[in-house]
Amino acid sequence: MTDSLQDNTRNLPQDIEALRALVLAAYAERDTTIAERDAAVTERDTLQAQNDRLRHLLLKLTRMQFGARSERLPEEQLQLGLEALEQAIAKDEAEAEKRDPPLRKDSAAKRRASRGALPAHLPRIEVTLAPEDTSCPCCRAPMTVIGEDTSERLDVIPAQFRVIVTKRPKLACRACPGTVVQEPAPVRLIEGGLPTEALVAHVAVSRYADHQPLYRQAQIMARQGVIIERSTLSFWMGYAAAEIAPVVTRLREMMLASTRIFADETVVPVLDPGRGRTKQGYFWAIARDDRPWGGGDPPAVVYNYAPGRGHIHANALLGGYHGILQCDGYAAYKKLAGSRTADPSITLAFCWSHVRRGFYDLAKTRAPIAVETLKRIAALYEIEEQVRGKSAADRLAPRQAESKPLVVELRTWFEQQIAKLPARGPTAEAIRYALNHWDGLERFLEDGRIELDNNSVERAMRPVALSRKNSLFAGSDEGAENWSGLASLIETCKLNGVNPQVYFTDLLTRLVNGWPQKRIDELMPWHWATQKSP
Repeated sequence: MTDSLQDNTRNLPQDIEALRALVLAAYAERDTTIAERDAAVTERDTLQAQNDRLRHLLLKLTRMQFGARSERLPEEQLQLGLEALEQAIAKDEAEAEKRDPPLRKDSAAKRRASRGALPAHLPRIEVTLAPEDTSCPCCRAPMTVIGEDTSERLDVIPAQFRVIVTKRPKLACRACPGTVVQEPAPVRLIEGGLPTEALVAHVAVSRYADHQPLYRQAQIMARQGVIIERSTLSFWMGYAAAEIAPVVTRLREMMLASTRIFADETVVPVLDPGRGRTKQGYFWAIARDDRPWGGGDPPAVVYNYAPGRGHIHANALLGGYHGILQCDGYAAYKKLAGSRTADPSITLAFCWSHVRRGFYDLAKTRAPIAVETLKRIAALYEIEEQVRGKSAADRLAPRQAESKPLVVELRTWFEQQIAKLPARGPTAEAIRYALNHWDGLERFLEDGRIELDNNSVERAMRPVALSRKNSLFAGSDEGAENWSGLASLIETCKLNGVNPQVYFTDLLTRLVNGWPQKRIDELMPWHWATQKSP
């Protein structure tokens, strides 16, 4: 028996009742400890079950990003849903770590192992944490540094406005009366105005890339004591739109010189002061993205505002184009291509995604023809996944060998099915839409540059839809035209991996300083290398 155990034994009470009370107290303490342990285990299991449920929902929402367009949540709703679930999971994990130090240590180690390095271009602020006493705690001799642990965390300084004070000294000669020399004032985007080109670029990018309406930006500025009226910000945007107009015009010309482009249109409500309400305007877009077949032209998009959706507006956007136009089955595009000559200048390629949407809701009711149609179209998309990114010639061969028999068989099957269906039924209408556009639908079998759908330009329409949702409507036809020009360059920046803030600051600075028209092609967003972006 050890000395410690002997001491504890000696301290035990000699009285039976006192000893019995001590044992009961020990039992009670044991029961309390067991109950606390069981409660912690139950809470852990509950949190684990809750996290499993949240992760299941998170996985389900994430999968929606990769489903057919008609199966997806709207992008902004999906992101909000993901944010809420991710926050709920993180909150549960944080609470669990607070109660369980070993878990917290283990989680911290996992985070350190999995996080990536912070960008090298960011400034580093070094903070050294050294002991106050650097003498040896044993002999009090000075200690020597033998190494150090280094960690990095990402920090932020909130957006800070500053004032650029430009001084221009006047020099005079005492011997020559009336001789005064002074450096000329720098050219400004807005002569006599407050903003630098960088500030105008910041407001434009916040508005059209980050979808912050101008009145919200005015509120953000006011929190730092900078009182700028929303109307003043609008004034700045008008000047910026006027300055970049030649670049947007040239971008459109370059797009119309492409061998293949996409086109689409979407509604933009526009304020109609005369009637005290909004009217329907339209954003028309042409997009170019040759990356799926390895083409040499950089991706780009150009928007054009029009007060309507008729053929005249399609002609204003695409008039003079010669090449392949990928679009939906809207009549204005068909009329633009027309049959005026045996060799029309525009070759239409229609969208299989639009065909698929006609059957999707029908398939929800387990309509056999709709379900079978979706399976057959899915087979075409599976083949496309295998050829994506290959050259046009390498894409064409599998399409001829594998896709063409499926397309021929699908048309024959459609013709057989529509003969059995009521003429005005929804399934017959969906089949009729496909058959009426069949020449354009099967055009991808003849040219490896053509995509199976029109999704490239529809993706370019999403930022317009988000800005439309946040701003509700454009203030006027002219305001919508400014919106279309600024958005064209911003979205083209994003397609080319260019920081739009850096691009617009540099672009406005060059333009106001008299950039020559003959060198305007050098101002296109794809000439700004991504390393220019901080």
